[in-house]
Amino acid sequence: MNLLQKKSIARLLSQKKTLQKTLGAYDLILLGIGAIVGIGILVLTGVAAANDAGPSIIFSFMLAALVCGFVAFCYAEIASALPVSGGVYTYAYVTIGEVVAYLIGWTQLLIYVLSVAAVANGWSAYFRSLLEGFHLHIPKMLSAVPQQGGMVNLPAVCIILLMTWVLSKGVQESKKVNNAMVAIKLSIILLFVIVGIFYVRPRNWDPFMPFGWKGVLAGTATVFFAFLGFDAVATAAEEVKKPQRDLPIGIIVSLVVCTLLYVIVCLVLTGMVPYHLLNVSDAMAFALHAVGQNFVAGVISVGAIAGITTVIFVYLYATVRVLFSMSRDRLLPKPFSAVHSHSQAPVFSTWIAGLTGASIAGFIDLRALSNLINIGALLTFVMVALSVIVLRKTHPNLQRGFRAPLVPYLPILTIACCIFLMTRLALETWLYFCIWMIIGLSIYFLYRTKRQKDSSQEQAYMKKAN
Repeated sequence: MNLLQKKSIARLLSQKKTLQKTLGAYDLILLGIGAIVGIGILVLTGVAAANDAGPSIIFSFMLAALVCGFVAFCYAEIASALPVSGGVYTYAYVTIGEVVAYLIGWTQLLIYVLSVAAVANGWSAYFRSLLEGFHLHIPKMLSAVPQQGGMVNLPAVCIILLMTWVLSKGVQESKKVNNAMVAIKLSIILLFVIVGIFYVRPRNWDPFMPFGWKGVLAGTATVFFAFLGFDAVATAAEEVKKPQRDLPIGIIVSLVVCTLLYVIVCLVLTGMVPYHLLNVSDAMAFALHAVGQNFVAGVISVGAIAGITTVIFVYLYATVRVLFSMSRDRLLPKPFSAVHSHSQAPVFSTWIAGLTGASIAGFIDLRALSNLINIGALLTFVMVALSVIVLRKTHPNLQRGFRAPLVPYLPILTIACCIFLMTRLALETWLYFCIWMIIGLSIYFLYRTKRQKDSSQEQAYMKKAN
């Protein structure tokens, strides 16, 4: 192994840490819930029920959760063994090598930045809808990207920059904001269930599987990506007080809690309103309006805005941690790993990530690029599963706070499931992804050449000085 010859795991784990350890298991669970519960439960539940599976969408969520559960076990083991910032990038760096690690980190940046922009666009839609309820309207020129007839999606830009500012204040302050918004999000979901359950009509569940198992599987492909976000917990490893214990708890518990929430909400939603009417972007509010609960629907809309905000926050957080780790390993310039003396946050990386996400959200139509999130996420999941197998082989005695069951069979099954889903994506998505990887490789080799040149000049200077 190229990297393991250069840099042992022991050295990696003992290198100087520059990020404060402020996160516990509770914070990690809320971080995971903050990332997962967002667009998926607020949008995909109704759309997938209407178009794919009907009331049996609950089975789609269960199947998607099962695949994500395989991935989560792998994440939990390797995150507890290598509690260093960077997530999948760090795991690939240790187990396979620098070039592959760089490409995985480059892929993670693609996933997280596009996710920030995509979720911000969803936030903008809810925000405009809320304002319209008060008879206030944002001009289309300031609420749509140029390809959609506007000039800039200003609400999306503003929410990203606001979250960037919050994140730049440091993890201790940022986690308070995230935890508060997650609490609001869980409260509105609980409110929806408590109010909506009295309007459930079992006849709306008949037929329960209108499209058969084919529809359930189609729904699984649609809602699988509603679970993306639990992987962001692993990027926080270096800031966790007790990583061997708390990382597995944060990853697995957040996934279980979110699965239960999805299933309960889907049952209530499809019980309140016939499934074929739910092809809307605000399904929970729509269902409440349909049964005459207009005030509660308004409360849900307000809470949805807070809920989606947490997703933007978590994906920005993950982007910054990947930039920080890649810079610390000298795969990106030093300013990306610079930490502010007061906030102990990588402020430069934070603002670069925020400004990039804001630019994409404000000016680019993401419909053609959204599947890049899917292909990138599946590739990183494959890498996590592969890293578990490699690390078990090369370092069987490495301390692990959690051990995934049935290794290597479970990781192999995880890899097979992810590759199968990757083959279901359009050729256009593969083309865009290849272009992104070529750009990344070009930057890598250009920066490595510069790095080698600087190193040679430094050695020559030292030799002359001696």
